[in-house]
Amino acid sequence: MQIMSKPSLPRGTRDFGPDVVRKRNYILSTIREVFELYGFQPLETPAMENLETLLGKYGEEGDRLIFKILNNGLDDPDKREKAREDFERVLEGKSVRDITEKALRYDLTIPFARYVAMNYGQLTFPFRRYQIQPVWRADKPQKGRYREFTQCDVDVVGSYSLLNEVELAHI
Repeated sequence: MQIMSKPSLPRGTRDFGPDVVRKRNYILSTIREVFELYGFQPLETPAMENLETLLGKYGEEGDRLIFKILNNGLDDPDKREKAREDFERVLEGKSVRDITEKALRYDLTIPFARYVAMNYGQLTFPFRRYQIQPVWRADKPQKGRYREFTQCDVDVVGSYSLLNEVELAHI
């Protein structure tokens, strides 16, 4: 007879019931309205990025807090020993292309910078964007500190005007 374990969440994550979702939606919609009132455009980027895009941007400690995504196809018996060694290197914070090439976004800033770089010729500057999406950090969960949380971000690129800083302070 197999004993069934009680369902649970991964540490550092949480469910939101209907009442909390309604409150969160109200708050997030208010934030969106303010961002748009100031002329910022919405942007969404994928939950995962290429690992090379994220690594080296947050410093050594930040790099250790990036959730790396393992590649599929690691069950080939001929490659198992090498995969084990490579996996050990990944656990040390190294990037090993055969094991992991992608990661969950750590924040919204680097994906935004990647978006601007990829779409530079199509954007009108200054480009004013806001983003409200979940991000993930492989940090030790503690009271009030989660591994998955929603980040609200607003930025202006392509302008050196200090008026942008004043405007951001107003927001």
